[in-house]
Amino acid sequence: MSAQLKSKILVTGPPGCGKTTLIQKVVDSLKMPTLGFFTSEIKQMGQRVGFAVETFSKPPKTGTLAHVNVKSAQRVGKYGVNVDEFEQIVLPELQSALSTNVLVAIDEIGKMELISSRFREMLVQLFESDSRILASILYIPHPFCDRLKSRPDVELVAVNKDNRVSLVTDLGRLLS
Repeated sequence: MSAQLKSKILVTGPPGCGKTTLIQKVVDSLKMPTLGFFTSEIKQMGQRVGFAVETFSKPPKTGTLAHVNVKSAQRVGKYGVNVDEFEQIVLPELQSALSTNVLVAIDEIGKMELISSRFREMLVQLFESDSRILASILYIPHPFCDRLKSRPDVELVAVNKDNRVSLVTDLGRLLS
């Protein structure tokens, strides 16, 4: 990580490397006001059938980001993406973050979330603001994500099984 202080940290890595856990642990360790969201798997009988979304606000707002049973023209693999529900939960949370001095934690800026043009517009506003941001971002090349990754105020951090534990302290120091 560079010596220059950057206010926006994007963590990236292949699926399953620990990005979500890393973000949650950093947020917990900082004990500072945080707004944003994280995603988690929905499982039935041991099989992944979808993804939930939950805000960091208290009390949290929760919903379904995508599910095999969601009927939607917007699909990623076998999952129908519930764009309306995602926007209803996430956009007010991120809008609130624009007008307050909080850490903005986003897990994740990925294929399903990027289907929402309103979410992409909100990200542009957040990245143009003075907000401190900790977010996980798509590992593979993607035009929108690549623009965020290449911003001069962004620190891009690759997460892997060897560094994911030490990154909790390192990122916490950068954001506090």
